Parts: sequence; C-alpha cells; structure tokens
Amino acid sequence: MTNKSLQTLAKKMAGINIASFNTQGAYGWMSARPMSNNGEVEYDGTSYYFAFEDSSVVKDIRRDDKVALAFENGKGLYVTVKGKATLTEDKARMVEHWTPALDEWFKDGVETEGVVMIRVDARHIRYWDTSAGQMDMGEIDLK
Repeated sequence: MTNKSLQTLAKKMAGINIASFNTQGAYGWMSARPMSNNGEVEYDGTSYYFAFEDSSVVKDIRRDDKVALAFENGKGLYVTVKGKATLTEDKARMVEHWTPALDEWFKDGVETEGVVMIRVDARHIRYWDTSAGQMDMGEIDLK
C-alpha cells in the first residue's frame, strides 16, 4: 500500500467528469446519483456541484452534511471521498465554478430559479489504481 500525494492523485483523476454523489437519504437509506464535477478542473480536495434547492440531494444534505463521492476513470483508477457538503445560493460564488455544460440543466445559468451550489470538502480519500498493471492502493487524510 502506498500513499500518493493529493497532487499526484489529482493528475490521475483529470478528465473524470461524473461522480457518484452519495448522501444519507430519508429513512436511513443511502442515496446515490450521478453528478457532474467538471472534470476539466484540477482536483484539490474540494469539488462543486449544482442542483435545484428542492432536489433530494439538497434535502439530504440539509438533514446530514456528511457525503461520499465515488470516481472512476475507465482506466483502472477508483477513488472514494468522504467529505462535508455545504450549500450556497451566492450567485457570485456560483459564477466562479459555472461551466457552459451546466446550461443544459439550468437554462438561465446561475439566475435559474432555485439553483444552489454544493461544495464538498474532502476529509478522507481512498484509491485503488490498477492502471500500471498491478494494484496500488492508499489513503489520504485531509482533516
């Protein structure tokens, strides 16, 4: 077991556009949904997502801000992230993380009625990497 640096892991994660975003759902069940994390941004332990304020993911976060993310690049890299989610409706902060691809889901951009931004700050990362033909796995604590 080796422990890569966050920067090394981020380079391997480059281009991953979809994360499985996992929350503690209603009635104690885990809920997961695919969400875009903008794979063009270098991962630094913080990621941003957009949703509607009345969506299940936002309701779940309001109930319990502990979330988990799962990423895979199709080339043998698997990454899980445990983190803390926060919500914001601050349009200026949203603009900083907005990409044109989001216009498909939110027709008026950050001015779309009910749009919120979810920020996930990683606390613990685990990875499994078989891209070099052998298993390399490790953990990164970011507390």
